[in-house]
Amino acid sequence: MPMFSRGQVLVSEFLGTAFLLATVVGSGIMAERISGGNVGIALLGNTIPTGAVLVVLITMFGPISGAHFNPAVTLAMILNGNMKRVDGLPYVAAQLVGGIFGVLCAHLMFAEQVLQISHKARFGAGQWFSEFVATFGLVLTIFLVVKFKRDAIAMAVGLYITAAYWFTASTSFANPAVTVARALSNSFAGIAPLSVLPFILAQLIGAAAAWAVFRFFEAER
Repeated sequence: MPMFSRGQVLVSEFLGTAFLLATVVGSGIMAERISGGNVGIALLGNTIPTGAVLVVLITMFGPISGAHFNPAVTLAMILNGNMKRVDGLPYVAAQLVGGIFGVLCAHLMFAEQVLQISHKARFGAGQWFSEFVATFGLVLTIFLVVKFKRDAIAMAVGLYITAAYWFTASTSFANPAVTVARALSNSFAGIAPLSVLPFILAQLIGAAAAWAVFRFFEAER
């Protein structure tokens, strides 16, 4: 695999997360505009582009940075020894800045007010448990597919998120950078700032739990 500079790696994480959030928020705005008030159709219009773009982005940027686009994934990789702790903070910073940039781009594309704060409360035990489950499943998918069928990772992640949009009550944020960035969009995909911290805590706990289960599967028998 080619060696890339730190700058190239961080730009990869920035661009990948930016495109991911531009897709999540942009498709949410488009879906809400054309769905005629049908929330189910709007959610479907938000789901399909998100799953599809993940396949593309992981295929594009995976060889450069590993295509984390997600601080929970970065945390899990550090726990598993796949990357050094000192590299984690720059990854997370690139993801957060990229995510916010992607949201701003989505607003510009749809002629929305660029700077926004979401008013959409996502609160309650069911929502938090959903984020634990969504992130647990995502990280476990990544670990096990990379170990046993690495060339399927882009498709596996894209399909997992497509499904998790529908089987979780929270519509599967499963990503702290996505959660923070979506708080800056008062659109279909938004989340109120007061709802952000519990989501992120649930996501990080889910990522750590997935790593622990992966280590169980890796243990020698």
